[in-house]
Amino acid sequence: MNVSLLNASLSANRNPAGTANPAAVKAALRNEKAARDFEAMLLTPVLDSLQKTFAGNSEDANAPGASDYRLMGTEALAQSIAARGGIGIAQLILCHLQPPKVSGGG
Repeated sequence: MNVSLLNASLSANRNPAGTANPAAVKAALRNEKAARDFEAMLLTPVLDSLQKTFAGNSEDANAPGASDYRLMGTEALAQSIAARGGIGIAQLILCHLQPPKVSGGG
């Protein structure tokens, strides 16, 4: 979880006492998880095609279940990359989900 993204999201949802609204905290965590999962879904085919390119042709690649096993490893790698900040897609999504900042012109 990216703490700076979570803090930025929560700072917009403070109540008058200055503490974070529990519903806002839950929503921010849910949005962050969804953004990370979406980024992992986008990374999976990219990493899979890279692995196919560099793996070459081996006898193990033709074994029954090898493609499923490779895909499971690729999905785990994509989830791990996304959980640690990924390539910035989740951060862009979270920035667009934040309410717009309104200046108090007087």
